[in-house]
Amino acid sequence: MHLNNIHPIMNDRSNFIAYTVFKKYWNRLFSIICLTVGVLLSSSCEKEIDIELKGADQRYVIEGVITDQEGGCKVLISKTKDFNDDNSRVTVTGAQVFISEGAETHELQETEVGTYTAPTLRGLEGHTYNLRVQIGTEIFTSSSTMPALVKMDSLYIVDDLIFGDNYKLPTIDFQDPANVVNSYRFLLYVNGVKKKQIFVINDELSNGKANSIRLYADVGEDEDNPENRRIRSGDLVRVEMLGIDQAVYKYFFSLDNSATGENQSATPSNPVSNIQGNALGYFSAHNIQSKEISVP
Repeated sequence: MHLNNIHPIMNDRSNFIAYTVFKKYWNRLFSIICLTVGVLLSSSCEKEIDIELKGADQRYVIEGVITDQEGGCKVLISKTKDFNDDNSRVTVTGAQVFISEGAETHELQETEVGTYTAPTLRGLEGHTYNLRVQIGTEIFTSSSTMPALVKMDSLYIVDDLIFGDNYKLPTIDFQDPANVVNSYRFLLYVNGVKKKQIFVINDELSNGKANSIRLYADVGEDEDNPENRRIRSGDLVRVEMLGIDQAVYKYFFSLDNSATGENQSATPSNPVSNIQGNALGYFSAHNIQSKEISVP
């Protein structure tokens, strides 16, 4: 089991170290140290060095999902941008997008620029779905198998004191099935606003055990920003629990590590995509369930 913004508590109720909080403080401290060293080094050099950064080649980004619910089939297509460009999304229009399973093939329609949907298409557990995207002469493919549903038993709030600060942590209980490899992703919404953190976990160390998963939503410096502020009494919290396959788990786990600098590399690497054809992104066939609670 890997810890990514998650505090797992096994059925023996032994608490794991608050790894993600340590990670947050360590990353900030490391940044300060690097900045200080950089200032000292630059002040000791007299010669200015101009470095011309070359722009990276553009690549397509494909983000596709099919769920066990109607209206949950969607594929977003965009292109990467240079590091110095703004953060606006470069959508891709005019692509041909197909999802097939067995002998059946469904063509998705472009309902918005860069967004392709099949509103009535829903997936079934145990079935493998194949994605095919054609943009001009380029073809990209992927496949994903929808896991069996693992029931989310309950959602509640736990008050946890972490490094002297009190956090209200959404906590999910569920029973992991034995002798089956399972991976999970959680989406956290507070007052209708989706938190930016990536919450993924597998059952490498919890196969067949009862799980209580606490979701730690990192807090930014701007407490007035709904995306950054910590959870408070009176907030409406919704958690979606997704059953995902191993390839999708690896994508989000590597994406989170790349974003937080955990990959131990001098330069961040791209996440591990399950799309063939030199595109970035992922294709996921997953089940989804949700619960909602008012924070006491």
